[in-house]
Amino acid sequence: MLIARRSPDGFRIIDSFSRIVRLGEGLNESGALSSAAMDRVIAALSVCADKMDRRSVKASRCVATQACRIASNGPELMTRIKAETGLDFDIITAEEEARLSVLGCLDLMDESFETALVVDIGGGSTELSWVDLAVWRERGGYASGGRPPVRTWASAPVGVVTLAERFPETAETADWYAAMRDFAAAQLKTPKGAKKLRKHFRDGRAHLVGTSGTITSVAGVHLELPRYERAKVDGLWMSADETLAACNRLSAQDFKGRSAEPVIGTERADLVLAGCAILEAVMAAWPAERLRVGDRGLREGLLMNLMRKPRRRRGGRRARSTAQRKAAE
Repeated sequence: MLIARRSPDGFRIIDSFSRIVRLGEGLNESGALSSAAMDRVIAALSVCADKMDRRSVKASRCVATQACRIASNGPELMTRIKAETGLDFDIITAEEEARLSVLGCLDLMDESFETALVVDIGGGSTELSWVDLAVWRERGGYASGGRPPVRTWASAPVGVVTLAERFPETAETADWYAAMRDFAAAQLKTPKGAKKLRKHFRDGRAHLVGTSGTITSVAGVHLELPRYERAKVDGLWMSADETLAACNRLSAQDFKGRSAEPVIGTERADLVLAGCAILEAVMAAWPAERLRVGDRGLREGLLMNLMRKPRRRRGGRRARSTAQRKAAE
């Protein structure tokens, strides 16, 4: 959860909350969300609802993603959340999830490149969005206030929770990690619109933008931070070699070793290698020399949509909001 106030340059975060709830736990086998997972979600969202009430939130949007998209009882959870917390959730499509992740990372894209690939590794899926920076540059780039054209996108049905469950950790760490990486690679499909962008990756004119707990954890390991510091991680540039070195450092450790990493801890120790395996698979499929780390993404994209100014209609009249239209009716 993020709570923010509008500011001259966008918005300022005034409160936030995050908790790992493992909503997709057991989803691979049963096709449904478990009662325990749903209970954990309700407990976490009750905290969010209390914070929102205390902050007198004026406008909000709550969304659910892959686990709820594919679970047979996803809609049932949405009904329960509404009844027990008062929060009204939408189960969004993979396409909207990808679009919102791009929107939340606009200022991380380097307009001197031709293409950016935004990688959002989630619990149940991984969203990939190919952004045309050349056209955005021609339109004035980030300073113009416009949004870059997303040429195409893809959603791979593999995330840190589902991959970790499919491949339980074994004593043969190297073989286990390689198996996860190979499986993740097989899930990555190249959409038609992305094929013509491969030349930019081959010519060193493309860069990656990574957003998710996996990416920020890898960055924290690379920086050898004694504790996680968002100011040092968000916006960090890492080379491909530095990224792979951090992944290799983690994959060479057992659960106890990973737990001892200050930015990993016991909560992420059993999931971070699944995320690294997905990240390595993406980097192999779309090799780029540089990766920009984002400690932001979908939530920030939602905030930007909530705070954007209404577009003007033809003739100079401002478009009314949905609420205004309903009031007029």
